[in-house]
Amino acid sequence: MRMVKSLLLGSAAGLVAAAGAQAADLPVKAKPVEYVKVCSLYGAGFWYVPGTDTCLKIGSYVRVQTDYNGEGGGVPLGMNDAGTETAGRMTRTDTSNLTFRTRASLSVDLRTQTEYGTLRSYIEVGAELTTDNSAATNVPFFDRGFIQFAGFTAGKIRSYFDVNSFAPYSYSNSRISGDTGAAGIYGIAYTAQFGNGVTASLSLEDGGSGGNGNSGGASGARGHLTQNLSGVSSVAAFAPAAGTVTYDNEGWKVPDVVGALRIDQAWGYAQVAAALHDASGGYYTTLGGVSGLGDACGAGTATIGGANCVNLGHPGDAYGWAITGGFTLNDVLGLKGDQFGMQAAYSEGAAGYVTRATGPWVAYDGNSVGIAHTQDGVYVTGSGIELTTVWGINGFFQHFWDPKWRTSLWGGYVENDHNATAKSFFCPGGSTGNPAAGAVTGVTVVGTAGTCNPDNSWWQAGTRTQWNPHPDLDIGLEVLWTHLNTAYNGAVVTAASGAQAPLATVSDQDIISVYFRLQRNFLP
Repeated sequence: MRMVKSLLLGSAAGLVAAAGAQAADLPVKAKPVEYVKVCSLYGAGFWYVPGTDTCLKIGSYVRVQTDYNGEGGGVPLGMNDAGTETAGRMTRTDTSNLTFRTRASLSVDLRTQTEYGTLRSYIEVGAELTTDNSAATNVPFFDRGFIQFAGFTAGKIRSYFDVNSFAPYSYSNSRISGDTGAAGIYGIAYTAQFGNGVTASLSLEDGGSGGNGNSGGASGARGHLTQNLSGVSSVAAFAPAAGTVTYDNEGWKVPDVVGALRIDQAWGYAQVAAALHDASGGYYTTLGGVSGLGDACGAGTATIGGANCVNLGHPGDAYGWAITGGFTLNDVLGLKGDQFGMQAAYSEGAAGYVTRATGPWVAYDGNSVGIAHTQDGVYVTGSGIELTTVWGINGFFQHFWDPKWRTSLWGGYVENDHNATAKSFFCPGGSTGNPAAGAVTGVTVVGTAGTCNPDNSWWQAGTRTQWNPHPDLDIGLEVLWTHLNTAYNGAVVTAASGAQAPLATVSDQDIISVYFRLQRNFLP
């Protein structure tokens, strides 16, 4: 009996030992894999970053666009803010009617829920190849980069002054609106929520951060466009757009202040907004009536936007302002997806809030040329800054024929007006008769009759039809008519000198542009 009990105990011990040995040989069980989970809080395309409570969306688009009578980026040929034609001439050798642009963009949207609401950061960067009348260029771009938290938004944003954007309805780079949506603007804003879609925003924005001293150029996304006409002959004032317009700005010292009240509902949205804009100028550049001394700053002769002539003094600070109101209606007349919108804007000394056409126009048609330019204000030695009035109105309508086909109609009008004092700065010889002979940037005024008047205006009207064979693929064509009204008239020579200088008459101009686009979108 004892023998049997010993055998049973020994066998059990052996089995336990064997089982323990086999268990030691088994692999350690791996931790469960943490799969990516869909984040449904913010719409399609978001997913949780593994190991965090942050939701991420990555988007992109690739665009191929060909322009006829355009500047490569959608600007009508002749709206010469890129300075792409030689001395403004449009000839067989100086001008390319066909241009194109290829653009690729990548966006990253990160959102996290906190006790103060959503913490969000967003960035959009990319690169583009453009061929226009100057050259083919490869450049990177940075359109957005901002942080949102507890009602605050800071970084490169769309201005809170803006109401409607033409980007969803057109391919051209419209000049009847001052909307900053395309490239963004630096700003810091706070938005208060009142419920039922009603919000109020206060924003401090870039009104000309690059416009210091006599640097020239339309600086900042809104532009700082104060022009110094001290000691300028009337020929230079007559046709500054035929070469370049030099702005003489004070350096950026205060941001633009923007306030907006908005309502968003299922029917659409509506907004009113106002802005305060610094339009202060640089220094005087002549001694004001003292002959033979030039500008007393080492240049030897009077100049536009010369050296920083601290000893000559400067005009007092000047501030412009702008107001706007607009709306967009959804499902117009009960038609699913159809939209209709309008916006009006008025400014004094803040032109960039009404239009992005803040560079010179030089539009040719044979031996006639249209000339125009835009300023916040102008001054001469001893004067204050005379602010320019710029106002405009625009609108659009989009109709869906079916889920794959849509057509939009859009257009608008912008007018630039100068008071009598400002006109006298441009036209020291008076408004009648031809301006004094002379030359400026390859342009000479000749003839016996003409009118010197810096006022101008323009119309734009376009239609775009788009086919979406797939929801993420846009294929479409747009036709755009641009009409420039110029109050100048007279005769100009459009080359520096010699027999190759064609004689042109200043008059109103019409430009017909055509744009074709192919674009692949992914989670825009």
